[in-house]
Formats: sequence, structure tokens, C-alpha cells
Amino acid sequence: MASERITPRTLKGFRDYLPEAMIPRERLIESAKAVYRSFGFRPIDTPAMEYTEVLLGKGGGETDKQLYRFEDKGGRDVGLRFDLTVPLSRIVAQHAGQLERPYKRYHPGPVWRGENTQRGRYREFVQCDFDTIGTESVLADTETVLVIHELFRKLGFERFSIHLNHRKLLAGALESIGLSEHAADVLRALDKRAKIGDEAVAKEMAETAGATDAQSRAILELVSVQGSNDEVLAAARERVADSERGREGAELLAQVLSGMRAAGVAEECVVLDLSIARGLDYYTGTVFETVLDDLPGIGSVCSGGRYDDLASTYTKLRLPGVGASLGVDRLLAAMEELELLEARPSPADLFLPLFDAQRSADYLALATRLRRAGISVELYPDAKKLGAQLKHADRCGHRLALVVGESEWAAGTGQLKDLVAGTSEEVTLDGLEATLHARLSS
Repeated sequence: MASERITPRTLKGFRDYLPEAMIPRERLIESAKAVYRSFGFRPIDTPAMEYTEVLLGKGGGETDKQLYRFEDKGGRDVGLRFDLTVPLSRIVAQHAGQLERPYKRYHPGPVWRGENTQRGRYREFVQCDFDTIGTESVLADTETVLVIHELFRKLGFERFSIHLNHRKLLAGALESIGLSEHAADVLRALDKRAKIGDEAVAKEMAETAGATDAQSRAILELVSVQGSNDEVLAAARERVADSERGREGAELLAQVLSGMRAAGVAEECVVLDLSIARGLDYYTGTVFETVLDDLPGIGSVCSGGRYDDLASTYTKLRLPGVGASLGVDRLLAAMEELELLEARPSPADLFLPLFDAQRSADYLALATRLRRAGISVELYPDAKKLGAQLKHADRCGHRLALVVGESEWAAGTGQLKDLVAGTSEEVTLDGLEATLHARLSS
């Protein structure tokens, strides 16, 4: 008796990536890697699973609830990483003697969170992080913002803004109204402000931090301040004038803004935003979120901050750090909505039909020669009718196809077809590499 077939389906909150989606994803990650490397960041990787005690060390209430946690075959309490920052802190603590500090790393990889799905967000998604470990210099904070700015310029975005704040400024504000002991609860509530609104934030602060109406009103008035960066900074300094921590946070923000101006970054690309809190407990200094001006509703597509005490969970060494995480899948969803993705389901530069199976060796030799010249080639494996092969090339999104039949082999020529324009021209096989490079660069 034949067994019943299993219905192929995907878990809710997860998705498959077919070539049309995967090729832009790989290109995005490669672009990010190139920018990170240009600033001197080096690659690492860590396991998808960690001991639960490692993951729960500094995540924070909401993230802890979203953790995929289970017991493995060895009876160990383990979980899937929910971000790439906690594993980074574990690895630098574990290998501190081998890593030169300041240590600059980048790391693309999947992470998992059991949260409600929404536009551009899944339960498994890829982050592409970069961090600097081993320095408290505000220059490292400034450089982190510069990396984000350079990355979004490289990706072709013209309208985006990096929103900045400082945890010490927020801490100073809470100190001045008597809520410093409940800072973590207040900041978690503030981090949801864009999603749930002021009234719900005030309610949560009352429930989790015991905030009075007056205290809630004071903090919400602060985070609502708007204007130019200089105007917002002046208002913030006035609000935290009686707090040493608050004054320090305001001064550090001023230094970051000054550094961005010195680097030639346009004023509208960096926004001092006192509502940015970042919900994770490990942030201690500068925090930032990147917003696409043409699609603000999708949320932050690159965020992070400074976390000077994160590694203290794992070591006595002081290992301050600052970094950011690029939300690859959310950004891809945004780029698709903004029609910024190139619709090209094949990564090959050239399609080479197999016109004559008896000359397979010649086609293989030609394809190898072109690949060694830096031209990617897809060679069709079956000698079907030419029309069927070219139809396959068209469906796969190839721009160019090279037809070489018996007469072309004899003459040392080929027919180079532009499948987009619908044109064809005769080319010589001798020196074909230069011809293709010229066409592909046009």
C-alpha cells in the first residue's frame, strides 16, 4: 500500500527564497561586506545554537520571550541565537587573548525570534552586523554611523535618515524625574512608541515602572521634541541640566554630529531623535535607527548602538563595543516595494545553447575559457531545438546568448543575441572575451 504524500508547506513566519529573491539578497550582502571591509572590519562566524544561559544573559524581557529554546539530544539547555551581538560578546570574551583590540568584525547570518510576523519581518531572518570591540572612543560611534551612511549610498538610496540618541541622555532625563531605578522598563516601553502610540506607552510605563501621570508626561514631552539637530540638542541639554549623566550623553551626541559634518554628511541624513531608545537592555550609549524616508512605515532597516557592559556577563575584562545590524530581509522587502531591485533571476552573464551534442567538448572548452576571463556562463545541458533553449534563457532572465552552430564553428564566429532588445550580431570567437566585456559594461 502506497504511503500518503505529505503536503509540501512552509512554517508560518518562515519563507523560501527562490532565485528571483535569493540573487538580490546575495548582492545586498556582498555590497554590505564590501563597505564593511573598506572600513577595516573583518569577518567571523558563530554557531546558530548557543547555551541558553549565554543567550539569556543580556537580551532583555521581550527577546527572552521570543527565544527558540529546547533541549538537545545531549540533554543540554540550548537556544537559537536571536541576534548576532550576544554571540559576538561571547566569542570576544572566550577568545580575548587571540583578538587584537580594538577588534572590528562583520558577520552576516540568520537569526530566529518567535514573534508575530509583519510586513518585511519573519521569524527567521538574516542580519548583517558590524561592530568595534575594545574602545570607548566616540570616534568609533561616529564611524559606525558613517558606515551606515556609506552603505545606504552604495545601495542606491537617496532619501534615508539615521536617527540618533544617547542612553545616558535618556538616563539623565529619567534621573531628573525620579525614574532612574526603572530605566530598563521605561526604555522598553519607549521603544514601542512608534507602534503603539503615547497613550499605550504611558500605560505600560505606569504598569511596569510605576510612573505617575506627571512622570509619563515629562518623558513623553522630551522624546517628542522636534526641530533642527542643534535645536533638539539645545532642548535636551536644558532638560538634563541637573544630571551629570544626561549632560555627558548630550555632549557625546554633539561630538557625533560634529564628526558627521566633518565627514561631509548632509544634515538631513542624520537626525537627532530623542524618541530612539532601543529596547534591548545591553545598550549603554549612542543608539541609532535608519529609516527610509520614502517608506517610513516599514520601520528601522539598520539599527544598533553602544554596549559597554555586554561582555561583562562572560568575563572580568572590560570589552566595550559599538555596532549596528543591517536587517537584510526587511530592507529587501522595502527595496522591492520601492522597485529598486533588478529583476534578474539568473546570475550568469551569458547563455550558451548546446546546438550540437557531438561537439559538447567544444562548448565546454569555450564556456571554460570565458569563465576564466571573468564572464559567467550557463551552458545548456541538452541539445534541444534552439527555440526551446532560447525560451529557457529568456525565462531565466539572461540578457545575452551566444549561438554557435556547425557553420559558426567552421567560420570561427557566433551569433550574439541580445534577448532584451531582440537584436543579433555576428562576433568572432577569437577575442570574444573583449567583445563580451564591452557589451556587459554598457
